[in-house]
Amino acid sequence: MGFYESWLIIPVIFSLLLLSMAGDTKSYDPVYLQELFHSYANETLSKHHTGHFYNLSLPSNSSGMQVSVIRIRSREFWATGVNFSSLRIPPRVIALPFVKRIALLNENLGNWSSHYYQVPNHSLVAPVVGFSAFDASNPSTLSNEELTLIVSGDPVSILFPDIGLKDKNVTLKCVKFGAGMSVEFSNMTTPNECVAKGPGHFSVVIPFQPQPPRPLPPSPKIKEERSWKSWVIGFVAGFGGLVLLILIGVATYKLVRRKMIRKMESESEKAEPLDTTWIGRSRMPSASMIRTQPALEHEYVP
Repeated sequence: MGFYESWLIIPVIFSLLLLSMAGDTKSYDPVYLQELFHSYANETLSKHHTGHFYNLSLPSNSSGMQVSVIRIRSREFWATGVNFSSLRIPPRVIALPFVKRIALLNENLGNWSSHYYQVPNHSLVAPVVGFSAFDASNPSTLSNEELTLIVSGDPVSILFPDIGLKDKNVTLKCVKFGAGMSVEFSNMTTPNECVAKGPGHFSVVIPFQPQPPRPLPPSPKIKEERSWKSWVIGFVAGFGGLVLLILIGVATYKLVRRKMIRKMESESEKAEPLDTTWIGRSRMPSASMIRTQPALEHEYVP
């Protein structure tokens, strides 16, 4: 591969990095999630009849989310309303603009709720539940624009049967997530139930719990006393270790020297004893002079 071809690869790699970053930004984008649900609802309704509830088959990486959809005629929707498992839309609700058929999506984000929706200074204690309406007059496709629902009678009820809250003394707040991630709070008048006047996404929150106070750091006087004691203990331990090391060295030296002396004495006992003689005032070892008698090689003597 030449130099020119190597430089051509750099823009390709850079483009792939940008695409991967764009994919990451979409991974927890509520708008992108709604588009995904709309696409799956469109595919589901194109194969089924009006007036029945259908659970969407979401991708495997969306495990924990539950989305259902129903297509209903407008006059029936006005007369009876719609009841999902966690959502109750009462009668006398008008969809604007007027259409012949309405598609209603009911979403429960489950354990993915906190990834897509956050409330400043609050914690979610229930999954995010939402609903939306689309024009379904065309049996083969859904409209991309949401319908506005006008509630003229009782409000819409959103049920939260499983609220993860241990402290019963904390006040629960209903929250609605609007356009641009705006947040609107309301009181929970009925246990485990929030009410709404139109489509959106809803949940239950509590204020952040105050953290328990941390123990105060030790005062400078206590720190100084601890430091002085640590120095004394360290000095005594170090001096004691040095003395012990010296004693071990001295004992080892004496033991080795004693072994060497014993070895020399043992070797001397095995050797031939020598006579001694006095030279002046000193006693010196001496050996007896034994010379070998000369032997003549020839009998001839001159």
